Amino acid sequence: MANQSFREPTLAVTPEKYKILAQQYTPKPTTVKNVSRAFVVGGIICAIGQVVINFFVSVGLPRMEASTAATATMIFLGALLTGLGIYDEIGKFGGAGSIVPVTGFANSIVAPAMEFKREGYVLGVGAKLFTVAGPVLVYGIATSIVVGLVYFMIA
Repeated sequence: MANQSFREPTLAVTPEKYKILAQQYTPKPTTVKNVSRAFVVGGIICAIGQVVINFFVSVGLPRMEASTAATATMIFLGALLTGLGIYDEIGKFGGAGSIVPVTGFANSIVAPAMEFKREGYVLGVGAKLFTVAGPVLVYGIATSIVVGLVYFMIA
C-alpha cells in the first residue's frame, strides 16, 4: 500500500516544453536602453556638479576648495531630493547612473533613515542610518589604510 501513494504526474511538461514556455514569458533584456539612461542621468548629475564647481571658483574659492564645497553641495542636494521623494524617481529612470555619483551615496544614507523614522530616532534612524552605506565606508576605510601602509613601506 505504501508504494501506491506515489503516482505519475498529471501535467506532462517536459524540460523542452518548459524551456519554450520560459522563453515566451521572460521579458526581453533592454540593455541598450538601460545603459543609455544611466549614461544620460549620470552625465547630467556630473554636469550639475561641474556647474557647482565653476560657481564656487567664480566666487573666489581655489580649485581644490571649490571641489570640496561642490561635493558637500551635491551630497546635500542628493539628500534633499531623497527626502522629497524625487531621487527615487531619478533612480528608477536612470538606474546605476544615479547611484555612482556622490548623490547616490547621500541617497543610500538618507533613504533607510527615512524608512525607519517611525521607529524613533535612536532605534529607527540611528540604527538604520548606515545599513547600506556602512559596509561601503568600512571597506573603503580599511582598503585605504592597507594601501597607505603598502605605500609607506615601499616609499
